[in-house]
Amino acid sequence: MATPNYSYEKRQRELAKKRKKEEKAARKAAGLAPLPEDGESDGDAAPEGSASDAPAAEPPTA
Repeated sequence: MATPNYSYEKRQRELAKKRKKEEKAARKAAGLAPLPEDGESDGDAAPEGSASDAPAAEPPTA
């Protein structure tokens, strides 16, 4: 019986994470609404235009 190639599996998971992160950044740059995370339903998401969509205040510089 062949042994599992854990290095390959780990690399595939890392590539999937990277691809998902890049897609999320591209959607954010395009100004589209983010996709709901796994486990979230459409009813739990904040409505568009809510305070969570507002840009974060910049910290004061010294």
